[in-house]
Amino acid sequence: MSGMYGPELLLLLLGALIVTAIARRLNWSAPLVLVAVGLIVSFIPGVPEFELDPHLILLVVLPPLLYSAALDSSYLNIRANLRPIGLLAVGLVLFTTFVVGVTAKLVFPDLPFAAALVLGAVVAPPDAVAAVAIGRRLGLPRRAMTLLVGESLINDATALTAFKVAVAAAAGAAMHPIDGVWMFVQVTIGGIAIGLVVGVVVHFLRKRLCEGVLESALGLLVPFGAYLLAEEAFHVSGVLAVVVAGLYIGHNAPRGSYTTRLQDGAVWRSVDALMESFVFALIGLQVSSIIADADLNAGLLLGAAAVLLATILARFVWMYPAAYLPVLLSKKIREREGMPDLGQVTVISWAGMRGVVTLAAAAAIPADVPGRDVILFCAFVVTVATLLLQGMTLPWLISKIGFEDDDARKDALAEAQVQHRAAQAAVTRLDQETDDVPDHVRDQLRSLAEHRGNAAWERLGRQDEESPAAAYRRLRRAMLSAERDEFVKARDKGEIDDEVLFRVLRELDLEEAALSRE
Repeated sequence: MSGMYGPELLLLLLGALIVTAIARRLNWSAPLVLVAVGLIVSFIPGVPEFELDPHLILLVVLPPLLYSAALDSSYLNIRANLRPIGLLAVGLVLFTTFVVGVTAKLVFPDLPFAAALVLGAVVAPPDAVAAVAIGRRLGLPRRAMTLLVGESLINDATALTAFKVAVAAAAGAAMHPIDGVWMFVQVTIGGIAIGLVVGVVVHFLRKRLCEGVLESALGLLVPFGAYLLAEEAFHVSGVLAVVVAGLYIGHNAPRGSYTTRLQDGAVWRSVDALMESFVFALIGLQVSSIIADADLNAGLLLGAAAVLLATILARFVWMYPAAYLPVLLSKKIREREGMPDLGQVTVISWAGMRGVVTLAAAAAIPADVPGRDVILFCAFVVTVATLLLQGMTLPWLISKIGFEDDDARKDALAEAQVQHRAAQAAVTRLDQETDDVPDHVRDQLRSLAEHRGNAAWERLGRQDEESPAAAYRRLRRAMLSAERDEFVKARDKGEIDDEVLFRVLRELDLEEAALSRE
């Protein structure tokens, strides 16, 4: 980003984090607040112009965000919902590309149809970051969340491939539709293969490093390495390579060490907060420069509004038939998945906010593509309008429909059943150990295992009063706090060294982390 490598970049990051902190404290949607604040700040005199560098976004920002989302995603849930996710991430993206392309050609007659399809590909992929954040906060059912997350992980690859094909056609390079389909198949299969290889190799290496810090450091290289290897070395989908590597490593993370899991969680939450704050603030800050570069007139404004409307409606037109027709036509699908919930289909239809990938793709359009300024302006209008319009009304829609939170009850019951078996297995293993251990030690360990086995049942059965397990955690946290205070006081008095304090604090922190379950 030209002009953004010095103090301006640091100020942008710091300001974005401050706005995010305030939004979270007020329980507001941080992405939407960041866009709104950036939009206002962009018109303040003296504020530097932050030019969006598409290469920086696609290489530095997008891979870690996709990788972190993939790490936290359930491979099993995505595999179980691969059919509807494919309809969203591939079918809907291509449908939106065509619908928006036709609309753009109608409202901008001078725009070549190939250039109009470039616009369609640019605005086709939704960014589910804001939608997922709102859905989690308001209790959107798990299947709807899985579809939104799965769509956001894959749709960028579809849209960027369609974008490359459309840009080549708009720039004058002849390409047969069959060649475009073959290109899509190649980059898709290649990206998946590269991601799987990277995931297997990294998982193999991490199991043998046996040191949490090095394992996490290697993990930080994965999204950038997978993306560059796929894009630069093999010219396939870097997005899919990152996603597949993240899904594989995340699925196998429970087989790794606890230190790596604790560190990875903290590291990637921090990366997410920084990157998401940066990109949404940057979206808002583009307003003044986009308007200054555009030749604003009634025709351009009305055309952009038509493109925005087509983008929103295309998702609705696709969603309802795609959700219901396969179920109605196939008995096998109907028995396996059941009839889709109308409320969930409606929420997913409305959760089509666009994000930084749309603006990055628009900024990456070569200068020789006809109508580049028109495409860039329309892409910006679609991005900001969907984020603010749909993002601000999505909570109202979710609360208006009123979903029953049945997932939490099912999860609690399943956890209680498995936790009971786990406690029994722990006691059995304890009895099998033949070490010469004092009886009171064995009794204490057996009591701890029984406590953990009973805790899940107590949480399940007691909703309005504090369970014994909850009381235990509350009191134990208070005890840990008292211990921590004493060690800090001893350090301040010079009775112990900082090295001793840090070692003890780590032990106390790990125990408190185990107690502080979400």
